[in-house]
Amino acid sequence: MGMRMSVIGTGYLGSTHAACMAELGHEVIGVDVDPHKIELLSRGETPFFEPGLDGLIRKHISSGRLHFTTSYQEAADFANVHFLGVGTPQQKNSYAADMTFVRSAVTNLVPLLRGRHIIFGKSTVPVGTARVLQQLTDRLVASQDADSSTTDAWETSVDIAWNPEFLREGHAVQDTIHPDRIVLGVENSPSEVEDVARKIYAQPLAEGTPLLVTDFATSELVKVSANAFLATKISFINAVSEVCEASGADITVLADAIGADERIGRKFLNAGLGFGGGCLPKDIRAFMARAGELGADQALTFLREVDAINLRRRERLVSMVKDACGGSLHDARVTVLGAAFKPESDDVRDSPALAVAGALSLAGAQVSVYDPQAMTNASKVFPTLMYADTVWDALHNADVVVVATEWTEFKQLDPSEARACVASPTIIDGRNCLDVDAWMQAGWSVRALGRSL
Repeated sequence: MGMRMSVIGTGYLGSTHAACMAELGHEVIGVDVDPHKIELLSRGETPFFEPGLDGLIRKHISSGRLHFTTSYQEAADFANVHFLGVGTPQQKNSYAADMTFVRSAVTNLVPLLRGRHIIFGKSTVPVGTARVLQQLTDRLVASQDADSSTTDAWETSVDIAWNPEFLREGHAVQDTIHPDRIVLGVENSPSEVEDVARKIYAQPLAEGTPLLVTDFATSELVKVSANAFLATKISFINAVSEVCEASGADITVLADAIGADERIGRKFLNAGLGFGGGCLPKDIRAFMARAGELGADQALTFLREVDAINLRRRERLVSMVKDACGGSLHDARVTVLGAAFKPESDDVRDSPALAVAGALSLAGAQVSVYDPQAMTNASKVFPTLMYADTVWDALHNADVVVVATEWTEFKQLDPSEARACVASPTIIDGRNCLDVDAWMQAGWSVRALGRSL
């Protein structure tokens, strides 16, 4: 039998979680302070691209299991289970995470609660946050008890639990409905909270998904540790690709060889332009900042180099384009294929592709950008770039073509047709995703990060 629950925050994480909880059979209300966002979601539309999400939202608005509101009071009256899915962006002039939205959500919701409630945190937060929020919640409930004239105010109790998300953009619906693990951090009423979590996630648990129940600190560290490891693996292979370029080795063959070792694995060993988006860059920086606050600053100093290697890949690609243009980018016509930080997304936050396009433009190139989904978001960040309506428009009369996001559309381009569009058949594969032999046979000069071609 389904439960009633609210999801506080209806950005990427919150709206996905709300729709997927409805798909799992629950009645869900999504809450956000942004009326425009709520209006869009109530029509079954999202302000971002995520495969399958719009259809899922429309399905459960129609089924009656999902609706959206700007009212915290409505959420408090509707449910006794609440998910916290607001953003934790990087602070300005600091590596630390900004917890403003998290604290605001708790202070807006808790004073309205009556009876027994559980708040499950989904946001990625610095270790120690859940305990602080439990203390804040206890103070708010105590203040409510002291100020209330109602006879049942003393019966209100609110427990915080931490249930981190592990979503991959482009696969978020699948990752929520069929997760590879569920982590639950509890301190107060552990048996009761675990029982509720098991009811919420009954379907994935029945499919064999493991539930790992632990303390607050461990549950908070799981998410940032996972992201730090993935970022480290990506930067490792990109660092080795620098050596491959210097020595004449091929990073793709090297990655296949070391990835065949089951202790290492092939995933996340695709050398190229590096990582971006709204998670990995900010999360590793916040992890370093929090470790410093805890007095463990030396433990994560290697993440500074992980970050530096990642950013250096962007500079290297710009340098390769400059070399391909004869040493000067002034008035060079450069096509950049991709603006999103990864395929199947319209997210341009800290996007390597868009950073390269912007750097090329600032260096004097005439840059034409095309992305299947991220054009609107990209144009808000870099309005001075030229944005083409189709990949063929983008390729027209180009001196150099750069593949910066590995969309399927770009991987499946016909090299001969593409050659007919450009002024000079020179392509730089920033993601090592092209069939190099096919492009060379079609008469293209091909260059790639980490390879001597």
